[in-house]
Amino acid sequence: MTTPSHPGPLRLAIAGLGTVGIGVVKIVQTHAALIARRGGRAIEIVAVSANSRSKKRSADISAYAWEDDPVALGRRDDVDVVLELMGGENGAAKALVETALKNGKDVVTANKALLAHHGTALARLAEGNGRALRFEAAVAGGIPVIKALTEGLAGNQIKRVMGVMNGTCNYILTRMESAGLPYDTVFEEARKLGYLEADPNLDVGGIDAGHKLSLLSAIAFGTEVDFDAVVLQGIGSISTDDIRLARDMGYSIKLLGVAQMTGRGLEQRMTPCLVPETHPLGQLQGGTNMVVIEGDMVGQIVLRGAGAGEGPTASAVMGDVIDIARGFRLPVFGQPAAGLVDAPPAVVSTGAPWYLRMTLLDKPGALAKIATLLGESGISIDRMRQYSHDGTDAPVLIVTHKATSDDISHALDRFAATGVVVGAPVAMRIEEV
Repeated sequence: MTTPSHPGPLRLAIAGLGTVGIGVVKIVQTHAALIARRGGRAIEIVAVSANSRSKKRSADISAYAWEDDPVALGRRDDVDVVLELMGGENGAAKALVETALKNGKDVVTANKALLAHHGTALARLAEGNGRALRFEAAVAGGIPVIKALTEGLAGNQIKRVMGVMNGTCNYILTRMESAGLPYDTVFEEARKLGYLEADPNLDVGGIDAGHKLSLLSAIAFGTEVDFDAVVLQGIGSISTDDIRLARDMGYSIKLLGVAQMTGRGLEQRMTPCLVPETHPLGQLQGGTNMVVIEGDMVGQIVLRGAGAGEGPTASAVMGDVIDIARGFRLPVFGQPAAGLVDAPPAVVSTGAPWYLRMTLLDKPGALAKIATLLGESGISIDRMRQYSHDGTDAPVLIVTHKATSDDISHALDRFAATGVVVGAPVAMRIEEV
């Protein structure tokens, strides 16, 4: 084991005493002897900061110094490591991390938004000052996916990273499936249960999960963090009909993140997709997260676990803290920040089968017009079902062979001109996993 350069205790400052911050306090207070043995030195909290000093909390913080200004934690002489657990892509969170690194402090953060927008610059700042910047807790909660990519799979060329990285979205979709409830009803249920962010679009719009995907992409492919290049689509337009029909065809619908390097550039997508219900991704229930990594040597591995919550996320934070206590140093994104590549985003996504659902006028030749149009757009049909109906409209489901998103978009744009399509068709990619 590496001998620590500082034999005394590792001194922590915590900015943010919400769910995760208090979870860290509890771990340090209840597992002091355990983490000292594993880290090779005692770990103690010396100072904290939060919005309210008087707020009632589930852990005692009275023994710690208090700072009204969280940025001041980064300047304290009695602090070795700053834990930034406030959140937010700019403001005090960014100022604190920069201040701490410039003042010789290591930093551990759970802030995926901050890193998605400023990760490359912060990595250069950390490495330029010889400091650690760790963020296991920023992606998939308690699942050690950052360690898997930077350490366990470091000898692999990563082919693809994909996963379900927002537990709220997975809860909504699986609840819609199991209870047959519409999206709006389950959305309100999730809100009342406290599952949604203050801005719900961060969850259901795919933004939170997109932040995480951009960080995994940077590690997996040695690129600068490029959240702006992530294709985002939320789950708000998914209906119980789509869930039922997908299941009838052997699929489950997930908000799925996929990143892969192709000949056209770096492809990053966080969109609703169909996955086989027999695959672990298709079987994932409730608020659980899952990340699937494909390496050229290891093949496909699956990491599953709690993606949020006090215990799992605080556990990830402390894993990083203990590594720092051990004297373990690693570049922020697994290789020196100066060598990260500015990869061009893929203009066209990799081809895949697609799920198309539409309602057609019930008249002769309607389906033939759609089949002809798809053929003219370079799209061939794998399977097709027309469901029984009453009235003048006929629900139709088509599964295509591989096609690009551009080909599908081109076909959808031409559907209205046929005069046989009622309403807006639904198109979702079927991810081959």
